[in-house]
Amino acid sequence: MTACKNCTPSNFIHDIIEDHLETGKYGGRVHTRFPPEPNGYLHIGHAKSICLNFGTAAKYGGLCNLRFDDTNPTKEDVEYVESIKEDVRWLGFDWDDRLYYASDYFDQLYRYAEQLIRDGKAYVCDLGPDEIREYRGTLTEPGKESPYRNRPVEENLDLFRRMRAGEFPDGSRVLRAKIDMASPNLNMRDPVLYRIIRAAHHRTGDRWCIYPMYDYAHPLSDAIEGITHSICTLEFEDHRPLYDWVLEACRVENPPQQIEFARLNLTYTVMSKRKLRQLVEEGHVSGWDDPRMPTISGLRRRGYTPEAIRDFCDRIGVAKANSTVDIAMLEHCIREDLNLKAPRVMAVLRPLKVIIDNYPEGRVEELDAEYNSENPGLGSRKVPFSRALYIERDDFLEDPPKKFFRLSPGSEVRLKHAYIIKCHRVIKDEKTGQVVELRCTYDPETRSGTPAADARKVKGTLHWVSAAHAARSEVRLYDHLFLKENPDDDTGGADFKAHLNPDSLIRLTSCLVEPSLAGAAPGSRYQFLRHGYFIADPVDSKEGAPVFNRIVPLKDTWAKIEKAGEQAGKA
Repeated sequence: MTACKNCTPSNFIHDIIEDHLETGKYGGRVHTRFPPEPNGYLHIGHAKSICLNFGTAAKYGGLCNLRFDDTNPTKEDVEYVESIKEDVRWLGFDWDDRLYYASDYFDQLYRYAEQLIRDGKAYVCDLGPDEIREYRGTLTEPGKESPYRNRPVEENLDLFRRMRAGEFPDGSRVLRAKIDMASPNLNMRDPVLYRIIRAAHHRTGDRWCIYPMYDYAHPLSDAIEGITHSICTLEFEDHRPLYDWVLEACRVENPPQQIEFARLNLTYTVMSKRKLRQLVEEGHVSGWDDPRMPTISGLRRRGYTPEAIRDFCDRIGVAKANSTVDIAMLEHCIREDLNLKAPRVMAVLRPLKVIIDNYPEGRVEELDAEYNSENPGLGSRKVPFSRALYIERDDFLEDPPKKFFRLSPGSEVRLKHAYIIKCHRVIKDEKTGQVVELRCTYDPETRSGTPAADARKVKGTLHWVSAAHAARSEVRLYDHLFLKENPDDDTGGADFKAHLNPDSLIRLTSCLVEPSLAGAAPGSRYQFLRHGYFIADPVDSKEGAPVFNRIVPLKDTWAKIEKAGEQAGKA
């Protein structure tokens, strides 16, 4: 999938809404909802739905509710409720006073169910779960009617009320819709509407021991709230006939319209809430907010901004067919967002010591260093320069190849914001042969920003820190969680976890950062010169001891793809 910033992605849902506004359907109202189930943390796919539902309502001057479809108490928790509310707010959206729960409507849903029984459209069935599956049939064979399908209305009402009263054990009876066991759509073959579950609900406690199924509660909750456009992902397309049947059978006037769009699939990750929970519970990640996770809380801790995620959702557009988006596009969005916002600072991740022999011992210069040459508004700071420095170990090679423009014996490089130096001696560990120190000289006439320095040209510029002033810090380098582009592809029978990337997290504990970063506030973002964009971890950073997470490296593959696409469009 390709998209460019200057292109306007198609949105067929808005086309439908505009047609409804033109014809006067729903009286010119647009009322959407974001309806998560509180059984896990939200991920980037949910962010797309949040942006679509709240953004659509805002575009047409309508309303958007936040509703928790909390119909399965065995998997739901207040922790998930609170995390979802935090995620929606963090993305920049507000439901005002329209926070609802399906459990708000349990009494009303129950009354609707009794009415369905009276109308001969629902019955109590004693088949067990395995028997119901067996009776349902297959895609090529019709199902068989339950032997309890034609129970008298009064018997069904009596049994359903006794189900509610708790007279029967879990799984012994269900309430089913009476539709069509020969329907080509399996969802219409007398689906279950209610089941018995003795489990405390996070809001209603032990008041209920029967709970409505999602496919029953969801359309009626939409109708009760006056929703006009029920926007959901493509896997619910086959459920739309049941959505419409429930509303019609319950005599809902001016029912909402369900519209399906393609869910977001992203390379090098998984979007199944079940699989994400598996990663958490089995300890493959540190939690739902692990920066490698595609959860909104994980992306937030990784350092992504809400602006970047909203930009990403805008760019990918709204499609009718499922596809997979290259994660490079998401990474491109955060780079674009931080390019002008992030102060550019110096951090040495794998230090190599440099002694400048001809620099006076004990002398310290405070050099002027702007935070971002493309955004002067960020200001500047003073960077201490002294005789003993550290540079990046990868920035020195004793026997360099051609076009190696960093430091080597006899070569010159510029130190960012400082001077030109020249290496004249290499000191090695006698036992290992590893380079442990470089001896260099500097040219005092080449201080950065002076006319003499500007006239002197060298090809390489290195970042560095002063040995006596640098702050020690832990830096965490994050990579894709999976090695395989599509870890859900189980060709060959491999479990998705077989594709986990063993190097998705590399901890560097001996990093040195310039002194301005010693007091970095948790959550503050920076560009580490030549390393990428980083955030002071919001959880593990302490006052005076920041821990930095790499958000993304600087290399931007998507920018090249986008540029090529724009040029092709012009051609």
